[in-house]
Amino acid sequence: MNAQSDFEIFSSRILNFPVEKVYKAFADPAHLKNWWGPNGFTNTIHEFDLRPGGKWLLTMHGPEKGNYENASVFETIKPNELIRWKRISQPLFDMEIAFEKITDSKTQISFRMIFETVEGCSKIRPFAEPKNEENFDRLEKEIETM
Repeated sequence: MNAQSDFEIFSSRILNFPVEKVYKAFADPAHLKNWWGPNGFTNTIHEFDLRPGGKWLLTMHGPEKGNYENASVFETIKPNELIRWKRISQPLFDMEIAFEKITDSKTQISFRMIFETVEGCSKIRPFAEPKNEENFDRLEKEIETM
């Protein structure tokens, strides 16, 4: 994945873990629920069918208040390489997570959020960019426990 356009939010980090372990942290809902989302959030995963056409339904519970329902449909699954889904709940965007093996013990993970309009992207960007960094922090902590 390369840099973002005005329709995209792109975040990336190199992790000191093998690509298989980074991928498993997403592909296994028992791990995913522990790190998905910004600091302080918890998750209830209602459905996680990791295959093209499969649904991902979850409730993100805010640290202070609020429950945020999320519904998506997986489109592309390439183990240890790429997961792509389409959100069917607001805000609407397509999401790609790329897993790139750098070495046997280093992986670059990239999030790409793709919006239909520049306005939709601009509305989410100020929140999403720093929160994606928090998400990567949480991911690293979860992988350390695996």
